Amino acid sequence: MAILQTLLLLVPLILASSSPFRKELLHKLDLDFDIVSPDIDESRKAHETPEQLVLRLAQEKAFEVAKTRSGLIIASDQVATLGDEILTKPHSHENAVKQLEKSSGNTVTLLTSLSLLNTNSDTIDTIVEKSKVVFKVLSAKKIENYLQKEKPYNCAGSFKSEALGISLFERIEGNDPNALIGLPLIQLIKMLEKQGVDVLSQSTDLKD
Repeated sequence: MAILQTLLLLVPLILASSSPFRKELLHKLDLDFDIVSPDIDESRKAHETPEQLVLRLAQEKAFEVAKTRSGLIIASDQVATLGDEILTKPHSHENAVKQLEKSSGNTVTLLTSLSLLNTNSDTIDTIVEKSKVVFKVLSAKKIENYLQKEKPYNCAGSFKSEALGISLFERIEGNDPNALIGLPLIQLIKMLEKQGVDVLSQSTDLKD
């Protein structure tokens, strides 16, 4: 582990995010990393699909951080969709009620993108992990009780799956529960291995 940490200091691991949830998830891998919050325009472009949107935003976040930092830069983005509609952050109680009423008894798909940019080799690896959340049929009282307790007004889809929001679900379908929260760790581990970083190894040979 000492060799791994030494080499990571030479080629830093950087999380391009201001999300405390992604920070907490990345800590699971027991790697040292820095955090830099990218400042980009996250507006959806005309005719852009939800998948194209999250792919582009993850890449733009990584390249924005690369303007001032070098190393292995991890970036991610997430949108929740119900059919063809993107469920944005509600920002208000009224909007959150409307979103959960729409989601009640339906399936919400979360698209979580992940990019790993190696500034030494100027290569970037990007994927989108899909997770499906099947909602219970929710009464108006349950929606109101949930929103009063958790106030998820800054969360896409009006729920926090890592907290009490799990009580809204009938089931979850996906390959990685971490992706639902905001960072697909299984795919990230694979990407890091391609760059010479093995989270379970005593050593590494970072590629350049």
